[in-house]
Amino acid sequence: MQKINELQLAKELIRFPSITKTDAGVIKFLEKKLKKLGFKTKILEFKDKNSYPVKNLYARLGTESPNFCYAGHLDVVPPGNLNDWTVNPFKPAVKKGYLIGRGANDMKSSIAAFVTAVNNFSKNKKFDGSISLLITGDEEGIAINGTKKVVEYLRKRREKIDFCLVGEPTNPNKLGEMIKIGRRGSITGKLSVIGIQGHVAYPNRANNPSTALVRILKKLKEIKFDRGTKDFQPTNLEITKINIDNSADNVIPGLASASFNIRFNNKHTSYKLKKKINKIIKQICNKNKSKYKIEYSVSGEAFLTKPNKTTFMIQNTIKKITRIKPKLSTTGGTSDARFIRKIAPCLEFGLVGKTMHKVGECVSLSDLKRLTLIYTKILDNYFK
Repeated sequence: MQKINELQLAKELIRFPSITKTDAGVIKFLEKKLKKLGFKTKILEFKDKNSYPVKNLYARLGTESPNFCYAGHLDVVPPGNLNDWTVNPFKPAVKKGYLIGRGANDMKSSIAAFVTAVNNFSKNKKFDGSISLLITGDEEGIAINGTKKVVEYLRKRREKIDFCLVGEPTNPNKLGEMIKIGRRGSITGKLSVIGIQGHVAYPNRANNPSTALVRILKKLKEIKFDRGTKDFQPTNLEITKINIDNSADNVIPGLASASFNIRFNNKHTSYKLKKKINKIIKQICNKNKSKYKIEYSVSGEAFLTKPNKTTFMIQNTIKKITRIKPKLSTTGGTSDARFIRKIAPCLEFGLVGKTMHKVGECVSLSDLKRLTLIYTKILDNYFK
C-alpha cells in the first residue's frame, strides 16, 4: 500500500494545466495512483461531432455492495492574467498556511483529500462493500461528454451506486457550514426579434424590433414565479444580454436580441417555463407585427435528494470534527450532481468556496487536513 499525503497529492494534481478541453495528462496520472491503491480503473473518453472529446475516469475498489461513490472534476477554469498571481497558478506553493494554485479550491484538493481518506481507511481494514470514484474532465465547460455520459455508461452496465458524495466546495465561509442536497434548475433563453429596418424620420415605413423586445423583457422581469419553498429560494429570471447591432443613430434597426437565464426551483420544469415564456413572446410580437426566434438551452432540472440516514450520518460526522452543524441547502449554481442523482441519491460537501475561479485561488492547509479526516470518518461510519 503506497503512502499518500493530501497536500502532496493536491500539489501534484494542480501542476497539470488541465483547463477545460485540455486533459494535460491528469486523468492518467490519477488512474495510476488509484491502481496502486487496488482500484480497478477505466478511462472513458467520449466525443460528439458538435463538441470536444473528454477523458473521464471511473475507478472501483471492491466488487460488493454497497457502493459508496465520490464524484469530482479535474478540469479547471483559465487562470486569467498571470501577472495578477503571486505564484504561477500551475506551480503550486504554500504561503502563510495556504496552498495557492488553480484548482486548489475547485476542486483538485478535495479529490486529493478523498483519495488520501480511502488510503487511510482501507490500508489496515477489510470492509464489506465498494468505494468508487467518478472523475470527469469537463465540469467547468459544456459538460456534454463528461459525467452525463459516464452516468449513461454505468446505467447500461448496470453498475449500481448506492450513495454518491460530490466534492464541490460547498461552504461559504467556514468548513462545516453547508451540505448541498439539491440544486435549482437552469434554463437560458436567446431571443431575437426581427423587424424592418428604416429611417428614423419615417417610422411608418419600418418596424422597430426594440419596441417588442423591451416590452417582452419588461414582462418577463415582472413575472412572480413563486415565493420559494421550504428547501428552495424563489425562482428568479435575470436578463444577461441586450444587443442591437446598429452603428447609425438615424436608422431603425432590423434586428434586436437578448438573453436571459432562469434559476428555478422544483415547483417548475423547464418544459413548463418555456411554454410560459413562449406565450408572452408570441403575444407581444404578434401585437407588434414582428417575427421572432427563441432558442433555449437547459443545463439541468431542479432536484432535491430527500435526506436519509446517510445524509444525517454525514451531517453528524462533519459536526463532530468542525463543531458546526452544516445546513442542508440547495443554493448556488449547477453541479454534476444533476446527472448523478438520476442513478443514486447524492449530496455535495467539500471545501470553502470563497476563492474558487478567482486569481490567487487557495485552500487552507488546516481545512485540507480536516476535510481528509471528515472523508475518512464518513467511510468508517458508512461501512460499519
